[in-house]
Amino acid sequence: MLSNFINKLKLAVNDRSLRRRLGFVLFALLLFRLGASVPIPGVNLIALQRFFADNQLFNLLNIFSGGGLSNLSIIMLGIGPFITATIIMQLLTIMSPALKELYHESGEAGRKKFAQYSRLLTVPLAVIQGFSLLTLLQNQGILLDLTLTDRVISVTVITAGAILLMWLGELISEYGIGNGVSLLIFSGIVARIPSVIGQVIANFNSADLPLYLAYLVASVIIVAGVTVMTEAERPIPVTYAKRVRGGKMYGGMATYLPIRLNQAGVMPIIFALSILLFPQMIVNFFSQSANVTIQAISNFFLLFFQNSILYAIAYFVLVFMFTYFYSAITFDPESIAENLQKSGAFIPGVRPGRPTTDHLAKTVSRLTLVGALFLGVVAMLPLLMQAITGLSALAIGGTGLLIVVSVALEFTKQIDSQLTMREY
Repeated sequence: MLSNFINKLKLAVNDRSLRRRLGFVLFALLLFRLGASVPIPGVNLIALQRFFADNQLFNLLNIFSGGGLSNLSIIMLGIGPFITATIIMQLLTIMSPALKELYHESGEAGRKKFAQYSRLLTVPLAVIQGFSLLTLLQNQGILLDLTLTDRVISVTVITAGAILLMWLGELISEYGIGNGVSLLIFSGIVARIPSVIGQVIANFNSADLPLYLAYLVASVIIVAGVTVMTEAERPIPVTYAKRVRGGKMYGGMATYLPIRLNQAGVMPIIFALSILLFPQMIVNFFSQSANVTIQAISNFFLLFFQNSILYAIAYFVLVFMFTYFYSAITFDPESIAENLQKSGAFIPGVRPGRPTTDHLAKTVSRLTLVGALFLGVVAMLPLLMQAITGLSALAIGGTGLLIVVSVALEFTKQIDSQLTMREY
């Protein structure tokens, strides 16, 4: 297996076009890390370190900023606003027939216009999140007192940073390899590994050695489970009817349609975390309000988010729902059934047209149930581990591990497809 990986790496490096794509991805990630190390002015570093040491919410939020939030850098918002905007737009397709038609039935031009709406929505969301975050950090004594001008400039800078990361992610998807947004999150998590290891070593206690070993075993199981679930697929047999054209017979070939067990990949985890983190940040902001009513409502929701059991249940439900939701977006049974019928193909024992659509939808629904349950359980494991061990660094590492493994597998498959295409 190792020799196979080395051979693929050699082929990728020797191929000029693929080498250029890999070089662009590396250059974009270096720019991303450079932006994460440029802080905004007026930061109290001691208060910042103390704040992040005791706050799980902002440690999770730091995952999406690629470590930029822990430094209060110019890209402290990360790609969170863009992910939130994408979720909102995709949810609106359910409520708006016009948006649904634009996304599903208007072809490539419609999808480009839909993506443009998501980009435009990112701007006000970044402004709201940036203003709320700066106000919250100032109330915690992490930022110096900001004048109105300073606040406007800071919000403008970090909003521009969020837009820059959105643009950078799309450039990676277009000119590089893999999904740009996922790779940015991946690079941010990997960049934090040395600091997390250092934190674990600094706080190491020989009495906690069984817990660390248990975490290591759980990590291996998670990696193996995610790998198996990502690669697993259900082959649906497909037969092409025989046709005579120009005195020659075509068709009669039997093949299969592969349907992945987990169509959504790691996106449900990212979406669920975004939905959970964004309201918490807003509630934290309003909890500092001078209005007694607003403060009471904010404190009520804060108690909900601080309840580990309720938080874990909400997390599981969101991951489960987003798995089905994202699978419905990426896999369209009606379109596949129509394409099979146009090409003279059919599923043995199933009539073309509507019966084929229903058969594919039923199969995907059953497969997605297994994938959604698996993702939901794996997503909750870090929270359960933190409740058992009390080690927040391990909990964050578990969530990051799930994302890193899924993105790495997808990136490897993209390279494989590029190599296969060049061989043919």
